[in-house]
Amino acid sequence: MNSLKGKAAIVGIGEVPTGRHPDKACISFGMMAARQAIQDAGLKKDEIDFVIPTGVVYNNGVNNDLVTCRFVEELGLKGVKTNELVFAGGASGSCMLKTAASLVNSGVAKCVLCAHMEKLGTGVPTSQGVIDLFSTAGISQEWEVPYGQHYSTIAALATTRYQHETGTSDEALAAVCVSNRKWAELNPNAFFRNPLNIEEVLKSKILSTPLRAKQSNMLFDGGSAFIVTSAERARDLTERPVYVLGESSRVTHFVFSQEPDITRYGWADAAREAFAEAGLTPKDIDVAEIYDSYPIFQLIAFEELGFAERGQGGEVFLRGDTWPGGPKPTTTNGGMLSQGHTGAGGGVALVVEAARQLMGKAGERQVPRARFAVETGTGGTYMDSQVTILGTEIP
Repeated sequence: MNSLKGKAAIVGIGEVPTGRHPDKACISFGMMAARQAIQDAGLKKDEIDFVIPTGVVYNNGVNNDLVTCRFVEELGLKGVKTNELVFAGGASGSCMLKTAASLVNSGVAKCVLCAHMEKLGTGVPTSQGVIDLFSTAGISQEWEVPYGQHYSTIAALATTRYQHETGTSDEALAAVCVSNRKWAELNPNAFFRNPLNIEEVLKSKILSTPLRAKQSNMLFDGGSAFIVTSAERARDLTERPVYVLGESSRVTHFVFSQEPDITRYGWADAAREAFAEAGLTPKDIDVAEIYDSYPIFQLIAFEELGFAERGQGGEVFLRGDTWPGGPKPTTTNGGMLSQGHTGAGGGVALVVEAARQLMGKAGERQVPRARFAVETGTGGTYMDSQVTILGTEIP
């Protein structure tokens, strides 16, 4: 193994099942996940000296509490020097990890707790409130909101253009949903665990042509957490630390209509740099944890990261190569399409799942001999492309 100097590592993870819990406070989900992560890392809680919560979507008042250290107090942490909110929508997991690794590598922090909590499933009072939220958040109030832009229409636009350019079939796009469900069936933290097939996906109601109901995520309550420390300290805490080997990212737009290419985004450039920093190639990756709020975005990233040629990714999913037991395990927690959409938690859960797989703690869905993983995140109207390479050894 090459030198561990200058490397940060994930040493503990925690996650609560997605669901609907109207009787529980939002912060309780983060606290349960954080306590799990602390225990998993084998740390004393007061060894944590930096806390990074990420933002919630359902209620900005909770964000005010998180900014002003409520989470630190509720957990009873006594060694914390700094608390700061890092929020980038669905890219928050990648950005929290990037920030935590930088803090550790620079010597500013020794042990960083990153946590997410959300009540999108039960915290928004009305169905209309949910519709309004996802018709305005991350969508231009001046140029797009007045014309009825919505996340489902954004996914439909990207799907239509991608199918036009590549000839990818409806069945291939539906296969992405089926693949994610195969993994969710094995995930006790996932909400949707019943089997799903292509016919069911294509027979579900139309949301926004050609997007169907079973190609959309659903909103839930949930929480997840992970702990980052130095590689040297990590060796004393756990048998299989997960090292941050490479990362890169691109911001391509805010207003979706200003995205130069709605079927590519910045994945290829970000992936090329992240793999180069890690000293790896896509062929070295054992597990791909790819952000998936709709199947089209998971499929585009899968190809742009180098796991299939342009327009051929759908056939990989159709063959079952991405399923449990297949040669390209992908989004192994079931993703937002089957584990459930918990706001920024969709991306945080993928960081946790990547670490879980590499630590060998994934139970029934464990990918055998997993050494290297790629994790992606993207926020808002797919405004950015975040790529992180993780591994149990230094190449």
